[in-house]
Amino acid sequence: MKYIRTNSLKRLFSLKRRSLEGEIPNPDGSIVEQNKDILKINALVPEPAHRPTWKCFSFEEIFDATNSFSSENLVGRGGYAEVYRGTLRDGEVIAVKRLTKASNDERKEKEFLTEIGTIGHVCHPNVLSLLGCCIENGLYLIFYFSSKGSVASILHDENLPPVDWKTRYKIVIGTARGLHYLHKGCQRRIIHRDIKASNILLTTEFEPQISDFGLAKWLPSQWTHHSIAPIEGTFGHLAPEYYLHGIVDEKTDVFAFGVFLLEIISGRRPVDSSHQSLHSWAKPILNQGDVEKLIDPRLGGAFDVTQLKRLAFAASLCIRSSSMWRPTMSEVLEVMEDAGEVDTERWKIAKEEEQEEFWGFEDLEYECDSSFSSPHDTGSTGIS
Repeated sequence: MKYIRTNSLKRLFSLKRRSLEGEIPNPDGSIVEQNKDILKINALVPEPAHRPTWKCFSFEEIFDATNSFSSENLVGRGGYAEVYRGTLRDGEVIAVKRLTKASNDERKEKEFLTEIGTIGHVCHPNVLSLLGCCIENGLYLIFYFSSKGSVASILHDENLPPVDWKTRYKIVIGTARGLHYLHKGCQRRIIHRDIKASNILLTTEFEPQISDFGLAKWLPSQWTHHSIAPIEGTFGHLAPEYYLHGIVDEKTDVFAFGVFLLEIISGRRPVDSSHQSLHSWAKPILNQGDVEKLIDPRLGGAFDVTQLKRLAFAASLCIRSSSMWRPTMSEVLEVMEDAGEVDTERWKIAKEEEQEEFWGFEDLEYECDSSFSSPHDTGSTGIS
């Protein structure tokens, strides 16, 4: 597919209001029903169920808001973007995501359009809302800013007190609801592909919001999966079928959510200093059923045992090596929230499946190329 060049982007967004009404002027002033540029991005940007509320900012507005993109306002850096804190003239505090020059123009434009097309029309309290964009002197996405930052920033900062159990439980339930919405509640299914603690941002009330849709994929209803190359993602979160075969569907996100669950429960990073993945460390403990060994010692025993057992059981289902035996996000929510006894019999699988290990999988992860990002990636920190 050939993606739109920057000058086409400018023309497209300068005519956004009229194009939403179905009238797009030609350069000579005549009106046409459709526009070739819009047709080119149909595969990336679906027809919205309602008119989007985001606006196009001028470069001057975001340049002034970030104090000329001062290094003092840099709050995060990822694989292809930098995030700056800014303040608009009306006092609104924002986060500006600037696409860096590391990628070629076509790739940057593809990711830019993907992210706009994905989050520009979603509406859920646990999914990040887009405030606007700018296409002058580069490509920029603008969001509301939250001083709480990301889950990773509060969970792993040794200078902060440990996150209490009630807040952790709220974070995982909200994240699961947001992911369920992306898979089932949107006009088209959205596969995020990079669910991790640094991409889950927090409002002032510690409500989680899924962010950073640069790797997201639309999954048409008639498709069972995407086959993707090259493989992109984050160490420790990659589902086996995705890493080994490039297969992406909802269960790819389910696996990553399972790793996220374990991270919240244990307080451990997805990959430790010895390059052991969190799911390979936790799996023997989960199989033995001694789930209290998973708990973050910094909590000092202050946690709900019933909730812990539910979250640990949900995590054990999510990180199964075979995607067909993993639950959907609606089933994950059912396991985590149901007040009754967990029906473990329902989730029993063949003996040989239970004993299957991620043989060689952790070693393979570390032979990857630059398509992958670090588990300590902070590219989304500070957006809410």
